[in-house]
Amino acid sequence: MLGSHAMVLNATGECFIQHSIKFVVSVAELGRCVVVQWGHDCGRRDGSHTVKINDEESDLASSLLPGLDDTEIYSLLKAIELAFQLSCDAFDFFKMSLISQSVLLNERKGNKLDTEVADAVVDDEVQEVDLIEEIKLKKSKKRSVKTDDFSQKKKKKSKNSIDMDVSLNEKAQEIEQEKMKRRQSKNASKEKAQKDAEEKMKSLESSLFGVIYNPLEFGKEFNADGKKQVKADAPLFFMDKSTSNEMIVYEEELHAMAAEDTNKEERKPAWIDEEEERTEVNIIRMNRLRKLRKEANEQVISGTDYISRLRAQHAKLNPGTEWANVDGKNAHESDFDEDSYDESGVTIAHGYEDAEANDFLRSNDDLVIKSNTKLLPGLLEYSRMVNANAEEPSNGPINSVQFHRNGQLLLTAGLDRRIRFFQVDGKRNPQIQSIFIEDCPVHKASFLPNGSEVILSGRRKFFYSIDLVKAAASKIGPLTGREEKSLEAFEVSPDSNTIAFIGNEGYILLVSSRTKELIGTLKMNGSARCLAFADGGQQLLSGGGDGHVYHWDLRTRRCIHKGTDDGSIGGSALCASQDSSMFASGSASGIVNVYKREEFLGGKQKPLKTIENLTTMVDHMKFNHDSQILAMISRVSKNGLKLVHIPSYNVFSNYPPTRSSIQYPRCLDFSPGGGFMTVGNAAGKVFLYKLHHYQNA
Repeated sequence: MLGSHAMVLNATGECFIQHSIKFVVSVAELGRCVVVQWGHDCGRRDGSHTVKINDEESDLASSLLPGLDDTEIYSLLKAIELAFQLSCDAFDFFKMSLISQSVLLNERKGNKLDTEVADAVVDDEVQEVDLIEEIKLKKSKKRSVKTDDFSQKKKKKSKNSIDMDVSLNEKAQEIEQEKMKRRQSKNASKEKAQKDAEEKMKSLESSLFGVIYNPLEFGKEFNADGKKQVKADAPLFFMDKSTSNEMIVYEEELHAMAAEDTNKEERKPAWIDEEEERTEVNIIRMNRLRKLRKEANEQVISGTDYISRLRAQHAKLNPGTEWANVDGKNAHESDFDEDSYDESGVTIAHGYEDAEANDFLRSNDDLVIKSNTKLLPGLLEYSRMVNANAEEPSNGPINSVQFHRNGQLLLTAGLDRRIRFFQVDGKRNPQIQSIFIEDCPVHKASFLPNGSEVILSGRRKFFYSIDLVKAAASKIGPLTGREEKSLEAFEVSPDSNTIAFIGNEGYILLVSSRTKELIGTLKMNGSARCLAFADGGQQLLSGGGDGHVYHWDLRTRRCIHKGTDDGSIGGSALCASQDSSMFASGSASGIVNVYKREEFLGGKQKPLKTIENLTTMVDHMKFNHDSQILAMISRVSKNGLKLVHIPSYNVFSNYPPTRSSIQYPRCLDFSPGGGFMTVGNAAGKVFLYKLHHYQNA
């Protein structure tokens, strides 16, 4: 209560204005309208009136509080004016009080706004200071970041320079490694090429033709069923003395085992298995192992002892030829060398050098093993084997037979236009392959010495080359620049580089064995009939109708010597020994002259020996591998084959055999080791002989 007038705000939100005349006005808000009620006291209401407020909704009771605006005050005054028409004094007083109150409220509101503005200014200044400090902090951070970036860039540059140096060094090392790899690859490629060549030859000799090269050694053959022959003096059985549980000790066996343990030279093993020492073997559990005991109560032994005892037992059951031992040396340890040959004809085995002369009978090695002694003249020791082409004889005359360099593959060819390959073992001689040449009856066929190809020709302008690995025949010719009617006669150089064909009018055609192209020609005065290579293929010998023997240097393709064949009216055959120290010349009259080549080139034209055992034209001649046998063939004479012993120059009297006829021989060849000899005849058969003097085929 303020004086005689009062304004009261109750808890319900109603505003009561009390006048001194006890007239009460209540104001309340209902939605967007203000309801004014009046009465003479608080307990009674005499009337009411509603005034609309045009502004937004507001709580009228709360609008009487500080913050009342002019519009609300105006609306309230209108309501009060209606309520207090009878009491003007009260209205004026209330109006004035409300105006003063509104002014006071506005002042308070302005002060509040000033304080708020001041606070806002202060806040803005603080924010500005904070912003400035934040900008300075950011600038300092940027500077620090720039310095850090600069230092990092420097570090990166230094690191990059170091990395560049390291990378350059690494690149240099990589280049060096690449160079080394290239060198190694080149060396590896060379080695690979060599290995490929070897494998090619092995595949040629094994997969295509049956077996890998392993020259036959006579006396060590296998049976026809592939099982190894058992020695004649080998025991058929042995007594197992350990079948019972009781151990029977034989004094001589103990001494023998002790001697073996003490006298045996132990070889260092390639590697040692550590598990052998840790392994234990019970030799009592199995009856067959009880023989390994050294003591009656011995049961468990180590793996190492078990292996050594097994080896000792094997040596005991397979003894050597003890009867031939002298001073503890075995006979199989003695091999013969070139120094063991003596002019007396007595061969002394190793271990017998200090023995007396009559002690050589203690060994039969000289009787069963042929050493490097010379072949004796007179009688030739040989045996006839199964015909080499027994599985498929030829339907026409055989014109060529030749052994491959492995000694087990044989080539046969003839006028039936087939070239056949046989694996020569002396027992079955199975056929490996047969190739049919449709348009060329074969007059001559020959392996290249490297064993990779076969060259064959006939009376045609062309010749054939057969790749043995691919089993494919290639037709070659006619030769460029030459009009030859026949290329039936040729020879292949020992180095496999050149093929020399006999041409027309005394020409000799040189063809590369690699490209099969003509690389040069040689010209004789007379007609060319026979050829032979010497000095590993660097020189060529030729003979013909003028009775002279020409020596050609194939490097310069010039004739280095021309000599007359003694007593010859026309050369028909030539051959040279493998060491090129000798050559033989055959003529149409059947005379064969053997010359020392160096003496012939020096001007001495007298032969070492003139052989007159043939009376018809000599068609073919051949030295064996050690030049101790010279074979001569005349095709027009029955049994026209003679074997001459060198250097006695005597014909072997027991060949050809008198009981069996070889009919009309046409070609001949010796195996690379000299153990086999083959003869092809006009009936299409290829005879095979074993020469006992030579160990290897």
